[in-house]
Parts: sequence; structure tokens; C-alpha cells
Amino acid sequence: MLKAIIIEDEEDSRKLLSGFIKDYCHEVNIVSSVDNVKDGLEAITTFHPDVVFMDIQLKGETSFDLLDKLGEIDFDIIFTTAYESYMLKAIKLSAVDYLLKPIEKEDVSKALWKYKNLQHHFQPNGPQESYSKLLAYIHSAGRSRLLVKRGLENILLKTEDVVLFYTEKKVVFVIDKFSKKYLLDKTLTELENELDQQLFFRANRQYIINLDYVKGFRPFEKVKLQVDLSNDELNHSIIVSQETAQAFKKWIRAS
Repeated sequence: MLKAIIIEDEEDSRKLLSGFIKDYCHEVNIVSSVDNVKDGLEAITTFHPDVVFMDIQLKGETSFDLLDKLGEIDFDIIFTTAYESYMLKAIKLSAVDYLLKPIEKEDVSKALWKYKNLQHHFQPNGPQESYSKLLAYIHSAGRSRLLVKRGLENILLKTEDVVLFYTEKKVVFVIDKFSKKYLLDKTLTELENELDQQLFFRANRQYIINLDYVKGFRPFEKVKLQVDLSNDELNHSIIVSQETAQAFKKWIRAS
């Protein structure tokens, strides 16, 4: 049984997260649930948890302040927050995962699955080797959500719901499985480095496509490939360039 602590200053978020863990992660026992740095320090030193769910903003302080006060960290961390801006610092601290609010039960299950897999695969052979493997694991898993814009609204969009990303006149657009179109303040190159490489493929300079929405492909101009997407409403012709055609076929076969 894994011992878990929740450190979250919003009562509703604390109850929601606790409920998800109790209902869907039966191998996890919540030994303490607190709302501030002082009580978080006390809970950690008292219960010696396996994993701690930490909100980053905690009533005038941050969980990074807590970790600085704690010194040595002998547990794993899953950050929970509404802000993407802390992600790089979280990764540098070797966090198992970084969950963006609003959190759903699938996010919690995936984070705990990642935690258990990290424990299984990455037994410490020195801090630098363990850290490098963790970064590689996090990178390969890719981001689960992106902040996109539709009109004046900012929306957290699940990457698994994205059919494709494309660029037009130096602006990046996102189209989801419902054929809704959004703006994204990133380049395709940045996305290529952040997305799950098993799920997303850079077809050419203009497009990144999602494997789950690829219906098939066929030859185009002898040396290129034309990709057919399962969403027939999309008026996009996806051509895989000659340079990446072999990599595309390998990506499809590995799925």
C-alpha cells in the first residue's frame, strides 16, 4: 500500500483529489491532507510518504518553499496547479508529473501509473543517471494538455482530442475531434519537442498529426505520401514529404 499526502490550499480541490484517489486508486492510502507549508512539513516528517500531491501556490508561500525547508527529499512528487509557468522548475526537481487544473480522475490515474513505472524501471544508480532517465521518460510521455484560445476564451485542451496542428502565415492553429479550431501561442517545432512522439508526427513543415485520427495513407507523386484523416469534415490535404516518408511508415507500424 502506497502512502500519500495531499498538500492543497483549496478545500474543494483537496476533496476532489482525495475522492479520485480513494475511488480509482485503491492501492494508495491517503495518510494526511493539509492546506499549508507548515502542516505539510509536519505531515511529511511524521508519515514518511511514498508520494506527495502538491499544489504549488499555498497561502502566501509555495511548495518550492516547503521543499527548500525540508532539505533532503526521499519521496516522489506530483505537482497540481493551474499554472504552466512552474513546469520547468518542477521537472528540475524530478517531479513524477505535473497536473494542470481542473484535474480529472484520468489525470490522477495516469500520474500514479507513471509513478509505479518509474519505481519499477528506474532504480537509482546514482542521482545523475536517475535524473536523466526521468527526464527522458517525461519527455517521451509528452504533454497531456495545452492552453489554447478561441475568441476571448482561454481553454485547456486535452492533446488526445487534437486531430492536427498546422501553421499558416506564422500562426499555429489547432483542430480538435469536433472540428473546432483554436489558436496556439507556440511554434510547431516547440510542439514537436513537447508532444508524445508515439502519438504525434511532424508530417511536414506545416502539419503535425495525431495517429489516432489517421485513417490511412497512399502514394503521392511517387515519392511522397498522402494521409487520410478519419475526420472527413477537415479540408486539409496532408502530404508527407519524401524526406520523412520512411519515418512516417515506421511510426505507423510501431503503433
